[in-house]
Amino acid sequence: MADATQSSEDQRFLTFKSEGRLYALPAASVLEVVRMPPLARVPQAPRSLMGLANLRGSVLPVASVRALLGRQEAATHASRLIVLDGSSPVALAVDEVSNLVRVAVGKVKTAEADIASEAGEHLSGVFEIDADVTKILDVAELLRGGFEQSAPRRRAVAATVAAKTAENASIETIRQRLVTFEVAGQEYAFPLDAVREIVTTPESLMAIPGSDDAVRGVMPYRDGLLPLLSLRKLLGLPSAVLSREKVLIVTLGDVLIGFVADRTRAVLSVDPARVEPAPSVLAARAGGETQIKEIYRAGQGRLVSILAPERLFREEVMRKLTQGDTAMKAKAEENHRESDADKLRFLIFRLDDNEFALPIDAVDEVARVPDQITRLPKTPKFLEGVINLRGEVLPVVDQRRRFEMPPTTDGANRRLVVVRSDRHRAGLIVDGVSEVLRCSPDAVQPSPDLTGEALGLVHSVINLEASGRIVLLLDPSELLTRTERGLLDSFAKETRSKETRQTRP
Repeated sequence: MADATQSSEDQRFLTFKSEGRLYALPAASVLEVVRMPPLARVPQAPRSLMGLANLRGSVLPVASVRALLGRQEAATHASRLIVLDGSSPVALAVDEVSNLVRVAVGKVKTAEADIASEAGEHLSGVFEIDADVTKILDVAELLRGGFEQSAPRRRAVAATVAAKTAENASIETIRQRLVTFEVAGQEYAFPLDAVREIVTTPESLMAIPGSDDAVRGVMPYRDGLLPLLSLRKLLGLPSAVLSREKVLIVTLGDVLIGFVADRTRAVLSVDPARVEPAPSVLAARAGGETQIKEIYRAGQGRLVSILAPERLFREEVMRKLTQGDTAMKAKAEENHRESDADKLRFLIFRLDDNEFALPIDAVDEVARVPDQITRLPKTPKFLEGVINLRGEVLPVVDQRRRFEMPPTTDGANRRLVVVRSDRHRAGLIVDGVSEVLRCSPDAVQPSPDLTGEALGLVHSVINLEASGRIVLLLDPSELLTRTERGLLDSFAKETRSKETRQTRP
């Protein structure tokens, strides 16, 4: 901040209010003033950090002036953001912006700053306008007091995430992974490798006149158009009007197709020995059975039909979708030519209205929260206990408790996300799983430095500029603390010792 006493010209200040008090910032340090946008809340962040905002493609930390001054927060107090310039831009949430004023040099009193400051305030000067005393905030000092500044992080975050993804993918190559979904009360699956993304069906679709009954219409997708086909129709199942259906986006030949399912159910890591070819008698029948390639025996009488996407529709359907629409086909071909190595995929889950992401290759499966969880004594409160998942001891972490969030009142959609790190697997209880997201490495950016201890878990953010979304990217290796990892190592060692003693003659 420039010293106002050394300038030969009048100084300009932006004035604003916080809890009825009048403050000011040098106008030269202000980039702009905007309305409060949607925020991505950072778990376990300092009280001063309200969250992260997407401002025209840039991720900005939003700091509450009330909290920086050590005062009580009000849920809806902030109406404006003052975006500050600097090497690490930050936005200040204030009650209201008052005016842009010009103050003569002699009226800015720096010597009175200490006398005029109240508890929690850091001032660089004061001035008086219309008998109102206005305090000039020393923002740099306020931020130093309100946040634990992290060391500069000069790393290629996208390369790090890609390396972790490749590393996780090499840990387990034997098991097959499936995305399961529900159609008319029945469970089906696509191989995970065949699914580019999972998104929610938009409220309105563009109809295609004269198309097959299975064609639901066309939706916008990544600056192009995506044809949607109803799995109910393709499988010969009864029609129904449902809300919030899911679209599984699959590449077939040189086009992208969106298959509409009632809802997605799980991501499963399955033993190939439990996957069997569909009985030959099914191939001889007409109807939906012809599209079933394999059947997964999930246990307890549960069978999952694995579909072959290329068998789901007749050739004339695809010709109608693409014939005469060269723009659609050109865009689909362009998307198809994109190398999968240049794209990253993430599983998105929710805690309240907050979105979090995990690299898809670090996720073994997604399932319902089990009814029985064995509690462990003398463990952190967010460690719910352990379960036996197909013969392996798996710790279960309540992610809401881990992030110090209140318990949810709606547990119907809760899911267990099984995550893998270098040495451990853990099940995370989350409010719900929303989609599989595919994005370029450029969308993965370092989280701003004003995040304190939360940097251990949230090392990066996925910045979706087109939609204005910010998704917090969690580091799978940091989901369990060192103490918890040691506890699980001891528990697993004890379990193996018991099994060895039981098998000795």
